[in-house]
Amino acid sequence: MKKKRILIGCEFSGRIRREFAKRKHIVMSCDYLKTELPCEFPNEFHYRGDVLDILNNGWDLAIFHPPCTRLCNSGVMWLEKRDLWEDMKVSALFFKKLFNADIEQICVENPIPHKYALEIIKKKYDQIIQPWMFGHGETKATCLWLKNLPKLKPTDIVEGREQRLHRLPPSKDRAKLRSITFPGIAKAMAKQWGTNLTPQT
Repeated sequence: MKKKRILIGCEFSGRIRREFAKRKHIVMSCDYLKTELPCEFPNEFHYRGDVLDILNNGWDLAIFHPPCTRLCNSGVMWLEKRDLWEDMKVSALFFKKLFNADIEQICVENPIPHKYALEIIKKKYDQIIQPWMFGHGETKATCLWLKNLPKLKPTDIVEGREQRLHRLPPSKDRAKLRSITFPGIAKAMAKQWGTNLTPQT
């Protein structure tokens, strides 16, 4: 089967990249900006720079994780209180640019958005997934906007569920910890959206 050229944008953990690489796809992960966090598993397949630099490099599939702080419903109250409307607009237009990229298959991941972001993005999410659908006993609603991709199917339903990430205390690493992709979700993406190529030795 043909190898896919895959871009994992705005990801520092490298978890999704590594799962697709196990299936012998050509995969690169990439930061949002050069000042973003370094990859937890760095190698020559992680570009520490602006994702827009390599957006049009002939990818077959892209999975994006754009910044959600100004777009998510949980932070909508700050738009008025702190006059963050322009920041929100910039974030929403960046999200929209990623989803509308000239790439055959695209998934954009974000928390549940507020109505102001959706008015700019102009597309409602296609699916909401939870970690407990993929072997992790936690709740963290995550929306997927899909282009030419099937909805992600649950792989391992867990009954015991908690909001561990929601209860994390304030710290410099809180946002980082909340943004890391759960391994079960990364594996499901690679298995369901990749091809059944023989893993690399």
